[in-house]
Amino acid sequence: MNHTAQTKGIIYTACSYLLWGLLPLYWKVLDQTAALDILAHRIIWSFVFMCGVLLAMRQWKNGVKAFQSLLANRKALVPLVCSSVLISINWYVYIWAVGHGYILEASLGYYINPLVSIVLGIIFLKEKLSRLQTAAVLLAAAGVLISAFQYGSVPYIALMLAFSFGLYGLAKKRMSLSSAIGLTLETLMIAPVAVVYLLFFRHPEHSQAASGGIGTMILLFLAGVLTAIPLLLFAEGAKKLPLYQVGILQYIAPTITLCLGVFVYHEPFGSAKALTFSCIWAALVLFTLSQFKWKKPSKVLVKRKNSYHS
Repeated sequence: MNHTAQTKGIIYTACSYLLWGLLPLYWKVLDQTAALDILAHRIIWSFVFMCGVLLAMRQWKNGVKAFQSLLANRKALVPLVCSSVLISINWYVYIWAVGHGYILEASLGYYINPLVSIVLGIIFLKEKLSRLQTAAVLLAAAGVLISAFQYGSVPYIALMLAFSFGLYGLAKKRMSLSSAIGLTLETLMIAPVAVVYLLFFRHPEHSQAASGGIGTMILLFLAGVLTAIPLLLFAEGAKKLPLYQVGILQYIAPTITLCLGVFVYHEPFGSAKALTFSCIWAALVLFTLSQFKWKKPSKVLVKRKNSYHS
């Protein structure tokens, strides 16, 4: 692989995870706006922005053709609908968690996500685990159980984020769409629901989206831009990198989010949470190691060593 291309890949991918990690700062500014309102605006403005991106990339015709082919093949449409619903659930839970003081648990969800993806691969794709991956999954499960034992309930926010995003990735595997066209069509599928909600079901007394003035509306519009830009950076960067490097870089986002929760918003990080996170981090070390291809010494090298010692 070209060194310059790989460097660009690292920069693009790292920037995408940096932006994702800093998103809690943005949602906190909008914490007087109902999470459902933010979600609805995020969906609508993401769709509008992505339409502009497709036009700028001269991919509009390809996007229209992709949508027409999906409509003609109902079986192919199912994964798109599923991915639209799942990413909407993921976005809502994350926005709600940040607004209600669960930033640490949100970061835990994205630490767990790669391990959940392994479990989903076993269940749905009949994939097999290596020994390191098995140990990683067991350690992660131990971390969740510790949290459940200490607090009397499972970390449901973390699990909802991890499983919704893991299932979203699984649905995406069933589609052969570029990231730009994929996000455009996903937001297109759910945008009518968002529009209907804002027009008929939103409760003005529970939100400042309408009464917050032009500043709030600009922030809600930019939520769509901030959704699309990291995804486009990731799509451009990931294709220039081997999978194991992407796997290592993905921990940037939850680590930044964790630091924001502890040092900026001062969420409690007691011994129980520390133990839970320690189990997850240890599991991720094993998972990351499992992504490397360890080369065995060649037979020729072994023979030379034997002859040297004889």
